[in-house]
Amino acid sequence: MPEGYCVRCKAKKEIADSVEETMKNGRRAIKGRCPVCGTVMFKILGGKASASRPSTEPPSESALNPSNAGS
Repeated sequence: MPEGYCVRCKAKKEIADSVEETMKNGRRAIKGRCPVCGTVMFKILGGKASASRPSTEPPSESALNPSNAGS
């Protein structure tokens, strides 16, 4: 289970009922509840979500030279 900081208990606790989410800016986060007091806990994970990463494929010929795209 992931561990986070509960602001009500003022201690690190394991996050109960944790669900991984993607925030609007593309970062991953875990959201759940404190097992002691029930407060919502939120932990931001490092890195961007895999769906928002740019592709590593080289650009196509038409993208490199737009003047030859129509011929």
